Amino acid sequence: HLVRARGGNTKFRAIRLNEGNFSWGSTVTTRKTRILDVVYNASNNELVRTKTLVKNAIVEIDATPFRDWFEKFYSFRIPIKGKEAGGPIAVT
Repeated sequence: HLVRARGGNTKFRAIRLNEGNFSWGSTVTTRKTRILDVVYNASNNELVRTKTLVKNAIVEIDATPFRDWFEKFYSFRIPIKGKEAGGPIAVT
């Protein structure tokens, strides 16, 4: 969706977002992943209820791309609650 901006320029406005690029700051890793939910918004609780994405909103994302990267990079399996034990990955 195009929006007119100052000086006659145009901006792109997202009508619906299902995914985005998110960064894991301490490991300097960025992956494209799904947005699951809007968890908190400091400006207004109505934006949380309607799941509106705005700047500085806290969102819950799908961790699978980051988990896969971690397991591959460190060769260490992250345990999943109630399913399997974690530990080093056997290299064959």
